[in-house]
Amino acid sequence: MDYGKHMEKRMEARVKRGVAKGVKIFFFILLGIGIFLLVGYAFMLLWNWLMPELFGLPTVGYWKAFGILVLAKLLFGFGGHGSGGGKKKSGKGGERPVCRNRVFETKDKWAYYDRFWNEEGETAFNNYIQRLNNETGNAPAEEHPGTDR
Repeated sequence: MDYGKHMEKRMEARVKRGVAKGVKIFFFILLGIGIFLLVGYAFMLLWNWLMPELFGLPTVGYWKAFGILVLAKLLFGFGGHGSGGGKKKSGKGGERPVCRNRVFETKDKWAYYDRFWNEEGETAFNNYIQRLNNETGNAPAEEHPGTDR
C-alpha cells in the first residue's frame, strides 16, 4: 500500500471519529436541554399540587414555575459540590497525608508478628514480665494484672 492511500485511510478514520464525537455532543446537549425543561415541568406540578393547598398561594404556569426554580437556585445555591463542602485540598494533588503512610507502615510491620512470636515473642514477653517484677520488687498477685476478679 502506498503512502497516499495510507494517509487517506487515516484521514477518513479521523473524520469518522470527529463526526461521531460531534453527534454524541449534539445529543448530550439535547438531552441536557430536555432534562432542564423536564425539571421545570416537575417543579410546576409539585408547586400546583402543594402550595395552593398548604399556603394558599396561586397556581403557576410553566414559565413562572421555571423562573421560581431558577430564582431559588440563585438564592440558595446549586448544591452537589461533593463531600468537600468547597474546602480546598491541602498539599499537592496526588500526595497522601503523612498519617496514611504511617498506617501502611504499621500494617507492613504486623505482617511479621506471627513469625516473631513463634521465634522470639514468648521468651521476650517472659523476660519483660520478669524485669517488671524485679523493678517493683514483688510478683503479680493475679495471673492477669489490671483485671478485677
